[in-house]
Amino acid sequence: MRFALRRLGFYALAAWAALTLNFVLPRMLPGDPASAMVARFQGKLEPEALDAMRRAFGFTDASLVEQYLTYLRHLFSGDLGLSIAYFPAPVSDVIGTGLIWTLLIAGVSLVIAFVLGTLLGIVAAWRRGGLLDSALPPALAFLGAFPYFWLAMLLLYLFGYELGWFPMRHAHAAHLSPTLSVEFIGDVAWHAILPVTSIVLASLGGWMLSMRNVMVAELGEDYIQLARAKGLDSRRVMLRYAARNALLPNVTGFGMALGFVLGGSLLTEIVFSYPGQGYLLIQAVRNQDYALMQGIFLMITLAVLVANFLVDLLVLWLDPRTR
Repeated sequence: MRFALRRLGFYALAAWAALTLNFVLPRMLPGDPASAMVARFQGKLEPEALDAMRRAFGFTDASLVEQYLTYLRHLFSGDLGLSIAYFPAPVSDVIGTGLIWTLLIAGVSLVIAFVLGTLLGIVAAWRRGGLLDSALPPALAFLGAFPYFWLAMLLLYLFGYELGWFPMRHAHAAHLSPTLSVEFIGDVAWHAILPVTSIVLASLGGWMLSMRNVMVAELGEDYIQLARAKGLDSRRVMLRYAARNALLPNVTGFGMALGFVLGGSLLTEIVFSYPGQGYLLIQAVRNQDYALMQGIFLMITLAVLVANFLVDLLVLWLDPRTR
């Protein structure tokens, strides 16, 4: 319990530092969002509107301390400001529209790659020197050496353009409206197959090799030999003894990757014109949308901290030595 409270205090301090940096950094950049928006409209806005827009975006003549307190008050009330690229939509609404699609392709891809890669690593290490251990790791390492967006373009060209088996863009057909109908859910799943497959193929080898290498080291430990000498079932030795201890580095890596899921698979979303967080981030950078960039960066940072705290609790349960 003391360990968990210490970690909670550390992550709370890191979250405060992230919130503060998110406030300070945009104010250190030249110009401000209001000036960028006035320039974007090329003289169509009156000069008097500049001050009003600066106040709307949180840039006033008040002291930094007062601005910081106002920023925190708005933040804790869920107000992340107004988006320039999607003006006058609030940043929270814009992020919300892309979040579900990012969680769909990036989250599902991560879970599939982690579970499948970990299981393959366990089996490959347990049957060391066999066909699975000899053939699959080099093949997956070869695929992992390619950039995931290159695999995305290859799959898109082969299965979308040449063969026409899968749709080539967007998250669902244009004639369908988001509903909980079987038709819409099936169409969304059909559109997600190529993006998910490209990410899984690029990341599967890393999870498998990581698990296999740690598992091989664990199988040489004395407690594994003792479990075998006691005549325990081989499946129990593999899963309950060796795999449970070898899993800890992969679980930690999974926590880090889970936090970054909210950032989206940037280039994959661009290749497939998928309306996720990565696509929104590109639009924010192109339009100098500081508020939207702040919101996305803050969400990614807090997601990484929360995911790592949950992983610390999971490691606390998996590894008795931390207790």
